[in-house]
Amino acid sequence: MMTRTVVSSIVMTRDVIGFGERKKMSDNTAAWIDSAYADLTIRDAPMPKPGAGQLLLEVHAVAVNPLDAIIQSNGTVMYGWLRYPVILGEDVAGVVVETGAGVDDFAVGDRVVAYAMGLEKGRDAVSESGFQTYVAVDASLAAALPAATAFEDAAVLPLAVSTAAAGLFEKEQLGLDYSRLGDAAHRDEVVVIWGGATAVGGNAIQLARAAGYRVITTASAKNHDRMRRLGAEAAFDYRDPEAANRIVEAVGGSAVAGILAVAVGSAEPCLRIARATGATRIAMASPPVSFYEQPRRGGLSLARIRLFLKLGTRTALLQVRSRARGIRASFIWGSAIATSPVGPAVWGGYLPAALASGSHHLYPEAHIAGHGLSAIQEAIDTLRRGVSARKLVITLDHPPKNP
Repeated sequence: MMTRTVVSSIVMTRDVIGFGERKKMSDNTAAWIDSAYADLTIRDAPMPKPGAGQLLLEVHAVAVNPLDAIIQSNGTVMYGWLRYPVILGEDVAGVVVETGAGVDDFAVGDRVVAYAMGLEKGRDAVSESGFQTYVAVDASLAAALPAATAFEDAAVLPLAVSTAAAGLFEKEQLGLDYSRLGDAAHRDEVVVIWGGATAVGGNAIQLARAAGYRVITTASAKNHDRMRRLGAEAAFDYRDPEAANRIVEAVGGSAVAGILAVAVGSAEPCLRIARATGATRIAMASPPVSFYEQPRRGGLSLARIRLFLKLGTRTALLQVRSRARGIRASFIWGSAIATSPVGPAVWGGYLPAALASGSHHLYPEAHIAGHGLSAIQEAIDTLRRGVSARKLVITLDHPPKNP
C-alpha cells in the first residue's frame, strides 16, 4: 500500500510538472464570439489560472445550451454586461490539472463535471467560460465522476441541474425543503413540473423526488415512460387541451408545494393549475415567447419588435393575473445557487453520491454532435432548429501526456 501511494504521488507530481511545461509551450484554444450575433471563431486563448476555491480543468466534453443560442441571437439585450470578445459555454466535463487555494475536496487527476460560470455578471467571460480546452471553474459547482462515466454523458448535467435546483429550492422561487436531499424522505406534497422531458425538467423531477416530494409532469406521449423512470408518478401530454384539468384531477386533495414551468408558453396552464389547486408559487425557467423567433443580426426588425412586444405584454398580463390570485410567479436564474446554500447542498452534498450510485440519471441523453471546438457553432444552429429529450455534446481531444 505504501509503495502504491508513493508511486501515485510521483505520477501526480510528474503530471503537474508536465502541465506547467505545456502552459509555457502552447496556448489554450477557445471558440470565441467576437461581437454580438457573430459566428464562433476558433483561435488561441489565455491559459486560465484558477483562483481561490477554483479548479483548472482540461476539458474533454462540452454541451450546448439554449442560453448559448439566445446570447448569440440577442446580442446584449439580456446579457448587457458582456464585453466582446467573450467565450460561451456552461457545461463542461474533464480532468483537474490544477487547484486553487483552499480547495480540499479535489486533486489533480480527478475526473469531474462542472458548471462554468463565466457568462454571469461579475465573472470572467474568458477564463471561466466553457467552450475552450482549459477552463477555471468553482470547486463548489463541480462533482466527481464515477470511473465508468464517460465525459460526454456527464456534460449534459451542469446548467440543467443547477437551474432545476434554483427553481425548486431557492427561497425566491418554490422554496422547497432540501434538508433531506437524497435520504429517501417521503412527503405527501406534490410538485408539478410542466415540461418534464426538457433538460431542466428531467433533472427537476429527480431532485424533487430525492427531496421526498411527489411529482406530476407533462411530456409528449412518447416520453411518458421515461418520465416515470426518472421518478414522476404521473405524466400527461402537454398538447392535450385538457392537460391542466387532468393534472388537477391527479393531484386530488393533496397539497401542491409548487409548480415549475419549464417549456416556452407553459406559464398560462401552470397558472390555471395553481388557481385550481391552491398552489401559491410558480417558478418559470422559460420566457413566454421563443427568442429563436428573430433574425441573428443587429438592428431593429419587424420580427424582433413583435417578439419583444409579445414578451412584454404576456409577462405583464401574467404578473397581474397571478398577483390577483395571491400567486407569486418568478423567473429562475440558475446561477443563483452559486451564492446560496443550495449550491453546496446539491453539488457537494447530493450529486457525488447520487452519480456514484446511479440514483441520479444523467439526463437528457447525450448526442455527440461533433468533435473539436469547430463543431460547436453547427451544434448551436441545430439546437435553434429544435432538439427534443437529448442534449448536443461536443468532445475535445487532448494529446497524451509525455511520460
